[in-house]
Amino acid sequence: MSKHHPALSWTEWGRTDAVGLAQLIRERQITAEEAASQATLAAALLEPQLGAVLEIFDDIVKNPAADGASQDGALWGVPLFVKDLGSSIAGRLRESGSALGKGRLCDRTDPLFNNLHRAGLVAVGRATTAEMGMTYDTTTSYRGLKVTRNPWNPEYTPGGSSGGSAALVAAGAVPLAHSTDGAGSTRIPAAFTGLVGLKVSRGRLPPPWSFSEYGNETMTEGVFSRTVRDTAAFLDAAAAARPLGKSFIPVPAPALSFGAEALRAPGRLRIGFSTGAWGRTTPCAPHVAERTREVAKHLQALGHHVEEVGDGQISDWNRFWPSFRTFWLGMRPAMWALEHGGKLPEELVEQLTPMARKFWAVSQKIDKAAVLQHQSSNNLHMVALGAFFEEYDLLLVPAFAASTPKANGPFSLMNDRDFDTYANELLDAGRYAIPASDAGIPSISLPAGKDELGLPLGIQLYGRWFEEHRLLQVATQLEQLLPQWFNTAPPVHVSHLPR
Repeated sequence: MSKHHPALSWTEWGRTDAVGLAQLIRERQITAEEAASQATLAAALLEPQLGAVLEIFDDIVKNPAADGASQDGALWGVPLFVKDLGSSIAGRLRESGSALGKGRLCDRTDPLFNNLHRAGLVAVGRATTAEMGMTYDTTTSYRGLKVTRNPWNPEYTPGGSSGGSAALVAAGAVPLAHSTDGAGSTRIPAAFTGLVGLKVSRGRLPPPWSFSEYGNETMTEGVFSRTVRDTAAFLDAAAAARPLGKSFIPVPAPALSFGAEALRAPGRLRIGFSTGAWGRTTPCAPHVAERTREVAKHLQALGHHVEEVGDGQISDWNRFWPSFRTFWLGMRPAMWALEHGGKLPEELVEQLTPMARKFWAVSQKIDKAAVLQHQSSNNLHMVALGAFFEEYDLLLVPAFAASTPKANGPFSLMNDRDFDTYANELLDAGRYAIPASDAGIPSISLPAGKDELGLPLGIQLYGRWFEEHRLLQVATQLEQLLPQWFNTAPPVHVSHLPR
């Protein structure tokens, strides 16, 4: 890890977003090499408190273009960390936080990173993920126990499964970090750490070469950022090209760049909001519901028509949850097995975390026909949301239904408790994130201040299919109205490092 003297003061480094840093590099106030060096130095200095880094790409620190980043790209020289799950880079490890992927080197750069490289983004290291992206905590054991912690309070989790990426951006080490989201793994960590986290529409971004859009229908990739304009700039880079023949989903391009769209006024929108049970067994935490209602009032003050909607106006939750649970338990482990020739060797199963082993055992009892029947339920869920979006432009909901959990706490895969209880609590807490993933619609998590413990809270906005631009427009309005909620510095932050 580089020990070079930082080019910028730590305070300036921590408050400069990706768009701003790219401008400094273009103006030659800082070089791409200096940016890579300062990012990795920051990550190294913060690592004892965060536990977010798996490796630093030392060759990239010496030569930021080594993996193919273009010096002609709009974001040339901006450093980011890569989540240890999802799209990856040739010659780099992608272990998926698990013994199932330990030591696996990628032989081909995935299309997403080809796009990011063309934009000039520089991947400087690999960040932690929950094992196989399974939960809202990031604690792993495949290389010894590693607990990723929240820079707002290290006793708490930054969420999962993209916990390492979220912690590094929130702490100011890098302005951007790669994420994935199959049930809230971008949006929930963003909420826990005070960041912007966008889940794009299914098909918006090119999937990995090894990816099945049928079997992994809920999973998309994304980014953590501290500003809305950075999220828009990343999306412009990530969505720039999609290999022909890679997807059966036709994707409409925006009329303008996402960066330009984010700055346009959205007009007066009809926005529904909900803090309901959505068919789950526990209510939304009162302080979470209250903050969501406060955001509804802010949206109304911005000139939008905002009204509360009933649970049944959104979807048929009695149908949705049993079907989703079956799909989740049956399809995810099947994807693990496919990477090992269709069957997991028992010696690998024994190396999984305790809750992942239980997940695997339960999955072996799932009726495969019931997994396929989920497609019918999924279609009805999308039809219900389609009807909702005929009446409303957006849906406002909490990002997470409960308080931020402790690190290596109730949602850690190191737990060895009753699986059904664990799974039900996970679905209860993630109730507002999961339905957007299942339907493939875009959803953005935005900062919404702090709770009484000083931990960030977040809200979500759901939008219509392929209308990410509208989410970005309203996010920009909230960022301008409530700047104190965005680009904030937690107690564990680069600005507190010695010069």
